[in-house]
Amino acid sequence: MRAARAPLALPDFPWDALEPFGERARRHPAGMVDLSVGSPVDPAPQLVRDALAAATDAHSYPATAGSPPLREAIADWYARRHGVTLGVANVLPTIGSKELVAGMPWMLGLRPGDVVVHPSVAYPTYAIGAAIVGATALASDDPAEWPAETRLIWLNSPGNPDGHVDSTERLAAAVARARELGAVIVNDECYAELNWTGDEPTPTILDRRVIGDSRRLVLSVYSLSKQSNLAGYRAAFVAGCSELIAELLEVRKHAGLIPPAPVQHAMIAALGDDGHVAAQRERYRARRGTLLAALESAGFRIDGSGAGLYLWATRGEDAWATVAALAELGILVAPGSFYGEAGARHVRFALTASDERIAAAAERLALLPASGAEPLADAATAPRTE
Repeated sequence: MRAARAPLALPDFPWDALEPFGERARRHPAGMVDLSVGSPVDPAPQLVRDALAAATDAHSYPATAGSPPLREAIADWYARRHGVTLGVANVLPTIGSKELVAGMPWMLGLRPGDVVVHPSVAYPTYAIGAAIVGATALASDDPAEWPAETRLIWLNSPGNPDGHVDSTERLAAAVARARELGAVIVNDECYAELNWTGDEPTPTILDRRVIGDSRRLVLSVYSLSKQSNLAGYRAAFVAGCSELIAELLEVRKHAGLIPPAPVQHAMIAALGDDGHVAAQRERYRARRGTLLAALESAGFRIDGSGAGLYLWATRGEDAWATVAALAELGILVAPGSFYGEAGARHVRFALTASDERIAAAAERLALLPASGAEPLADAATAPRTE
């Protein structure tokens, strides 16, 4: 008799556990302020929408590899924004970045016994990708801990949820260890343009100071969801080692993982215009300033958070206690435990709300009762969240 089918051993979807707190927050007389998910609320740039509309007569199958103009636009973007020289063989568009993150272990042929390393405080999809192929996920920030069985290493700088930024020296150390192991190393860089310490993007793993003269087994992942408000377009790309790009492309051609032609056309417009990115960065900078001041006044300590769409905050208590207290004020946030055990005493505040909703959150935070936890250490002596 044929054995019964065994479903994938995946954890419960974390946001389902947040729903009761969402229900409580929605009962607030002035409405809920939802700061739990980093989904843009501002309009997509008009030039991108116009480019999409102009390409709607998409009667032919698009190229899985991306149109030549799109691949050139991606390469030009890396040159302009990061000073990195790439050819069209080094870049590949994807249907958003999450499908690539979840599918990378499968597309690279990983299997049970292989190890996928990801940051100790991390976006859950890195571990989900490992689970899909039966590989072992290891949460570790220390390259010395990465075992010989490591086949794929995920970095995430700027980090979600904690907004840490890895220096070129730290990235180089990780690449050096990956090369010792013969492992693929990928930096998820989709918040790179939202740098709060300057107007330049945060470092890319493809920087020569990181990888020297060889891109072998090194990839950078980027998304237009954050910088250009294109989350609904599912517009992203991967760049780096041409051998890996060719390997990913071959799998994606067989699987039919093709970015739609109108989206490819819109991506070219988005990648060629830095003005809308700078404008959006300033919107988020203002919202961040309002929320940061209110959180600190309410007794929170902000850790990391040097880049990206989030403030990584703690008031020294279990994350779910903070979530519950904020829900009473009509504010919904994500508990840090969604991102690993190391985040169990933090919560994540997203900046992706309108100016009015951010201002409402700031007003309500002034009413937050004091935590019963021990007083917090000064930020200067707090543990690093990198």
